[in-house]
Amino acid sequence: MTSDVVGLDVLRAKSSAVDAAGRLSLEPIDGLRFRAVRPVPHEDGTLAEIVRADWPEVADPVVQVHLTTTYAGRTRAWGLHQRSTDRLFVVKGLVSIVVFDGRKESPTFGALNEFKVSERNPALLVIPPNLYHGWMNIGVDEAFILNMPTSLYEYDEPDALDLPYDCAEAPDIVPFRW
Repeated sequence: MTSDVVGLDVLRAKSSAVDAAGRLSLEPIDGLRFRAVRPVPHEDGTLAEIVRADWPEVADPVVQVHLTTTYAGRTRAWGLHQRSTDRLFVVKGLVSIVVFDGRKESPTFGALNEFKVSERNPALLVIPPNLYHGWMNIGVDEAFILNMPTSLYEYDEPDALDLPYDCAEAPDIVPFRW
């Protein structure tokens, strides 16, 4: 590499999200499961399986399904559930989903995983309790994200804790910024 290029000192080497076999190259956070799915073409379009009871990533039954939308350029972070597991699937849009392990006794304490998923790169992301998670819509259209949590939403006592992305403490707790 030549050293007489303007800005060379601030350039960063790219890293691949997958290995030569097409598998994710990141080490997943303990308990976090990611299952890439494949849209199967047919004469009228495509079909992609979202969740199946016989997948090892889906050990618990689906008890509720809800749809969240996020406008282009908007961030929805950071959330944490103490009892429930989230199972996320991006139906439409391009989303960067980040998961941070703040569990002090976890073998992956301090680890951070980022997944870029969309309708063209579909996947099921299973996020167990006590992991911070959130996403940013990095696409140009509104994103649609399905969640199939393992617990019903409790209206009187939700198992949903939020660390607002823009609060002063957030960068010290979750070391990630879009």
